[in-house]
Amino acid sequence: MRALVLISIFILSINSNLTAKDYKIKSANELSALVLSPGDKVILLEGEWKDQQLVFKGSGTEKAPIILTAEKPGKVKLSGNSTLRIDGAWLRVEGLLFTDGYSLKDDVILFTPTSSYCRLTNTAIIDYSNPDNKVDYRWVSLNGDHNRVDHCYFKGKMHQGVTLVVWLSEKPNYHQIDHNYFGPRPELGRNGGETIRIGTSTWSFHDSFTIVENNIFERCDGELEAISNKSCKNTIRNNLFYECKATLTLRHGNGSEVYGNYFLGNKKPGTGGIRIIGENHKVHHNYMQDLTGTSVSAAISVMAGLPNPVLTSHWQVKNASISDNVIINCKESFAIGAGYNPQRYLPAENTSFTNNVIVTKNEPLKWYDEKVNISFRDNLVWEAATSTKLPEGVELKDPKLKKDANGIYQFADKKEAKPFWKTEKIGPQWLDLKI
Repeated sequence: MRALVLISIFILSINSNLTAKDYKIKSANELSALVLSPGDKVILLEGEWKDQQLVFKGSGTEKAPIILTAEKPGKVKLSGNSTLRIDGAWLRVEGLLFTDGYSLKDDVILFTPTSSYCRLTNTAIIDYSNPDNKVDYRWVSLNGDHNRVDHCYFKGKMHQGVTLVVWLSEKPNYHQIDHNYFGPRPELGRNGGETIRIGTSTWSFHDSFTIVENNIFERCDGELEAISNKSCKNTIRNNLFYECKATLTLRHGNGSEVYGNYFLGNKKPGTGGIRIIGENHKVHHNYMQDLTGTSVSAAISVMAGLPNPVLTSHWQVKNASISDNVIINCKESFAIGAGYNPQRYLPAENTSFTNNVIVTKNEPLKWYDEKVNISFRDNLVWEAATSTKLPEGVELKDPKLKKDANGIYQFADKKEAKPFWKTEKIGPQWLDLKI
């Protein structure tokens, strides 16, 4: 019986490939008129597509997705007030360029709440910014579940609203955001300038299971938070934060994991690292170098919490595990009780700081609240003044690091590892991105 089922699936797959069609179109109206089937490909003809509201609908399959693509990647220019709506299952969009314009009010690219297993890839949004910086919309909105944004390029968002946002629902969404380049975003001067936000305060105790990996964030300074984690059980790993004033902030929600990320400040004023709020987070194997931020913008900061918090509050840190991080020449390596004040005074509970390496001539541990009880174990500090008072579990000892060809310090007794941006393609294939 099982063999018959497999044969039937195989025959259906062959039939869908045989019946799949290619459609060459030159307007959003032509796209809306199509009734698409698994395996179909819609090709946008080369040229400028001005003021086009594209709606890409259909139900593909894992083996036969429906594809919306540019005739030549990067040569279909969506300008004016053009937008894209992705609505369906197993839909793939690739090769588009949004530039020379801005949306009037709608998100530029929207994955609808009913979208599932859809993908945006090999696409760029460049300087597509409303001239009124108080106009609030997103460049990419991820609803639905199991959607992916990868190998894209986003640069020049000047107005209110997150660059890329993940919206939550009653069930986890399992989105993937990887191998993208997020270019310079200037300071907005108020909240709403995040580069990525995963969730919202009101949904922050819902699980998301979103993965953010192998992305580059360059000079993302929109506000205090470059990545604002506002949901549970997300993974943020192997990303590069290059000269970013904004931090990777575990702002709301619990049980997320942050590891393998690089934070390179190059002594730029105000550059920050990882900020921890909430419960059961794991922060490990991250690399911080030449960051100049302090307190809530330190290389690693553990925040003070508010009593009787509401969903928008700074919740108390509990059960945080901070381990195996390397912190080199940062102005403030580890801030304990950051943000402490008479109203925000709850100390972190059951927090461990284990097997970390700090190389600094400054004070390695900055206590904003002496009541915080951190469990220190097997940590090394080097180059700090010999008069520096270190707690038990923190030893003044040379970790024996060496600088590699990329300016990254690595352990001398371990095999040298190349950073991901030197070995993997980041951003669209058609755009020559030099890192």
